[in-house]
Amino acid sequence: MATLILFNKPFQVLSQFTDSEKKHTPDRRATLADWISIPSVYPAGRLDFDSEGLLLLTDSGPLQHQIASPKNKLPKIYWVQVEGQIDDSALQQLRQGVTLKDGKTRPARVERLQPPDLWPRTPPVRHRENIPTSWVSITITEGRNRQVRRMTAAVGFPTLRLVRYAVGEWTLEDLAPGRFRTLTVHAPAQKPQRRTRRP
Repeated sequence: MATLILFNKPFQVLSQFTDSEKKHTPDRRATLADWISIPSVYPAGRLDFDSEGLLLLTDSGPLQHQIASPKNKLPKIYWVQVEGQIDDSALQQLRQGVTLKDGKTRPARVERLQPPDLWPRTPPVRHRENIPTSWVSITITEGRNRQVRRMTAAVGFPTLRLVRYAVGEWTLEDLAPGRFRTLTVHAPAQKPQRRTRRP
């Protein structure tokens, strides 16, 4: 069995336990250590510093690999606030795949979303009277660096707020920012290491 932690990562918290860039300085950034004190757990995947929402942690190496590996194509659902009133053409482009600098993205599930009932963000998203915003739900099965932000920017609707709602079967349901839930789950079997023959 393995420990699995579902953590609602707040805005501007690193998805790691130390700030390697500013480790010994007073202006270090907030890390997982400020919220989670359970020993021997590590993030399964990552969530950007300026993104919020579900981050999974586990004490099982095989489970960590199963969750984080792009080969397993685990679906991840993001709730995304974008600048502007997103149109059908942009939605269709996102669904079919968007060409980024590192290649075309896989097809995504994309739907308009009513503004979700979320906690206030600190600091708040910038508000501009003459520019509307809209929300979309984007489900992807890959995890390139800052992928969702780059996707919405590529179709002309920059991301203002990004909240990961789900990873696979696990969701943010009933988790306030900075809170976590601990589960005990079955860990996948460890693959036996191949023995190399001696010459």
